[in-house]
Amino acid sequence: MPLIAPRSPRSPRSHTWLSEADCSLDAFRTLVERTTDPGDHPGADAVEHNVPVYDGDRLRARAATAPGRREAQAELVHALLDGPGIVVFKGAFPDASVLDRATEAFTALIERERAAGPARGDHFAKPGANDRVWNALEKLALSAPEVFADYYANDLIALVATAWLGPGYQVTSQINQVNPGGAAQSVHRDYHLGFLSEARAAAYPAHVHRLSPVLTLQGAVAHCAMPVESGPTLYLPYSQAYEPGYLAWRRPEFMAYFAEHHVQLPLEAGDAVFFNPALFHAAGHNRSTDIRRMANLLQISSAFGRAMETVDREAVANAVFPVLRRRKAEGATEDWLHNVIAACAEGYPFPTNLDLDPPVGGLAPDSQADTLRRALERDWTPETLRTELRAGAERRQS
Repeated sequence: MPLIAPRSPRSPRSHTWLSEADCSLDAFRTLVERTTDPGDHPGADAVEHNVPVYDGDRLRARAATAPGRREAQAELVHALLDGPGIVVFKGAFPDASVLDRATEAFTALIERERAAGPARGDHFAKPGANDRVWNALEKLALSAPEVFADYYANDLIALVATAWLGPGYQVTSQINQVNPGGAAQSVHRDYHLGFLSEARAAAYPAHVHRLSPVLTLQGAVAHCAMPVESGPTLYLPYSQAYEPGYLAWRRPEFMAYFAEHHVQLPLEAGDAVFFNPALFHAAGHNRSTDIRRMANLLQISSAFGRAMETVDREAVANAVFPVLRRRKAEGATEDWLHNVIAACAEGYPFPTNLDLDPPVGGLAPDSQADTLRRALERDWTPETLRTELRAGAERRQS
């Protein structure tokens, strides 16, 4: 008897690759137009707009024993993977002083960066629509280490991060403050495939589309009261389960559907939301006149999203470039050149320092491989490439 049941028959193309032809709004509607059964989330205190809502104190009490913790984590994983894809923790930060001190420190970071220069870029909103602090995790630790320790000692962050990612996870954080009048983001999915163009996302096989969401947990901690008029994040429950979603979210019919069917959840200061990064979502339009809607956005990454060895790919790229340049002049094919570049240069632009290396003209900055390809296209000298790669490496440093 096989250990794994065989998949139901599918065409080789649809089994292995996803394309624009796989994006069906009717199939999407069938998937997302369902009602959350409270019985599937017995630890939740309520289900609001199809989203399970947990009382933070009750969830802590439930997770106080090893069996209770495992049971609670299993329920959270079910909600994030097969359920609506999102959970809310009310009172995730029960000590108001911890939250207030962090808010004060984050506000100081915003003010310092405002004074230092122009508005920061954002992945899915126009620069200036909000105050974005990249790498707020490191900046908080360096400017207010005691605040950092009290803030990130939070047991519910650890509970859900360990549930979704297992041990050894890595936390990153960006402060997003949407000011009165700040426009909404466009609907999107997030890291990893969500930051790639449709063409690049389609180049990854379907099993990578299924794998990518389980390598990251998205979260947001509310640092002020967020009534609906202040524009709390828009979500579409169950949309994380749509396999071609990394290709679909940019399509006009899916954007229009999201605009009509999304939900918004008002939050209080100290509440937290965690969701599958494949969930269709977008920050909302702040229609208030006096609410500076501040959230600490968390992207928590799996320990396994790294290579086994440390490789100085900058040195490798510089060493191989003269060969690439000569072989191109001798008539080497684009495929040949691409294969060599893929082996020697870093093909993914993250992690980076988004203060210095912002996503200009797209959702992600250039990778080393992009720079190396551009060097070949423009016939740079080895010295020019060396300078550009070094500048790129320096931009990626915190």
